[in-house]
Amino acid sequence: MNEKTEAVQRMQNYIETHLFEQITPADLSNVSMYSPWYAARIFKELTGLYPADYIRKVRLSKSALRLRDEKCRITDVAFDMGFNSVDGYQRAFLREFGCNPGEYAKCPVPLPLYTPFGVKFKDFFKENHSMENVKYIFIQVMEKPARKVLIKRGEKAADYFAYCQEVGCDVWGVLISIKSMSEPVGMWLPQNYRAGKSEYVQGVEVPLNYNGVVPEGFDTIELPQANYLVFQGEPFEEERFCEAIEQLQDAMDRYDPSFIGYKWDDSNPRMQLAPVGTRGYIEMRAIKL
Repeated sequence: MNEKTEAVQRMQNYIETHLFEQITPADLSNVSMYSPWYAARIFKELTGLYPADYIRKVRLSKSALRLRDEKCRITDVAFDMGFNSVDGYQRAFLREFGCNPGEYAKCPVPLPLYTPFGVKFKDFFKENHSMENVKYIFIQVMEKPARKVLIKRGEKAADYFAYCQEVGCDVWGVLISIKSMSEPVGMWLPQNYRAGKSEYVQGVEVPLNYNGVVPEGFDTIELPQANYLVFQGEPFEEERFCEAIEQLQDAMDRYDPSFIGYKWDDSNPRMQLAPVGTRGYIEMRAIKL
């Protein structure tokens, strides 16, 4: 990373650690080791937002998840999330999401939540990554029930990076806002699920009887009950996520499920979870007897 990227990453790290506290330009100046003016300028250059706007978006998105999942007072959420007044919080929520927090708490709908992305990862996938260190891979069989998946399709994308170029990286924020059976997933769809669009999509799994809002531009597909072989790698340093993915996928490609009495079931999508360093990268592939 160059000095500018390192400085902005330090600011992002500081914001994440002190998100619900008062964060001043002087604080960010100190951690970036630049003047307040220049720190704000390079933050905007690399993230697309000035620090104050970035902090507001992250706080509002986290507040929406709390309103969705907890029975709590708007007043408590406003002050817990670092806003100076309830009125200010309500106005900010309305401007950001087009509804007030009280309405949303009563009837949560998909929202375009802001998901911050560390600038140190911005061009990381363009680099070459060494796979010289052999990692342990944990494998287990998991059964998934019949379910619906709300998906956002790309055009021709066959992987995550091409998908982000076609669709944008903001889809994940909408997916996180949807109350679902599990966390959002990336999927490689078999041909019969593609509808002439991309192989790679992102979505959330919901029950078959889901009757909630389907976000504009999303499709719904139904998947049958299936067994999956879940591959989970070792924890990794966040900036080495590409290497962690490559190592696990290489292990998957070489694994023969007949060792445990199964064979691959390519009629179901292959799936991945968001790469989180503290738990290791997770990917799953359907299997059958």
